[in-house]
Amino acid sequence: MALVTLRVLDGADRGRVYDSLPTPVTIGREEGNSVQLNDDRVSRFHIKIQEDDQKLVLTDLESTNGTKVNGENVQLWILRHGDVISVGRTMLLFGSEDEIARRLASLRGVDMADGVTLDEDDPGEAPSSISLEAELNWSDDQGARMTLHTLLPPELPERLTPGQAAELSELLQYLHLRLRNLIQSVEVVRRSDKVTIHERRWQDLLDIESRLARYLRSIGEPE
Repeated sequence: MALVTLRVLDGADRGRVYDSLPTPVTIGREEGNSVQLNDDRVSRFHIKIQEDDQKLVLTDLESTNGTKVNGENVQLWILRHGDVISVGRTMLLFGSEDEIARRLASLRGVDMADGVTLDEDDPGEAPSSISLEAELNWSDDQGARMTLHTLLPPELPERLTPGQAAELSELLQYLHLRLRNLIQSVEVVRRSDKVTIHERRWQDLLDIESRLARYLRSIGEPE
């Protein structure tokens, strides 16, 4: 069973730490949640964090005011240590100090304690307390925050049925072909760092973004 640590960065409960909560974890305003927040903009049962295939998945429970992770609106999200969850007026930091420091050092590829390159498959010993403090002084370190919240290419889901794999392949192929056509239509302005795109192609790009937004909503809020 995965354990979840959450720290309240801002809001009425600022400073509280919820350490090593067993999954599933629910967060909301009502009694009965694993984390009960004193925030009138938080829904009674706002979000759920559950383990699935060794990943921790955040689900917005059709809340009134929505959920953000690292500043982006989400319905579903695979949580990583260092993610900042915003619900109502409350900001929560996901992960213990150890977990966040280890992930930050891994992303940078260096253990700040001794300068040794880390192997993500063999993390070895935890960073020293001195390194931990240095790594976690990220509230004032924009570089550390940017490193933790950088959008990395997601992994493809595993153990799909043949039908699910075909559906996913069809979706990615559709987006690939439309984006390829858009890229091929771009005209480079000579002796400049600019490119131009025809208005019709620009509308195509907006349509793709709109379709992606609908896909995300339909996955996060299935009928």
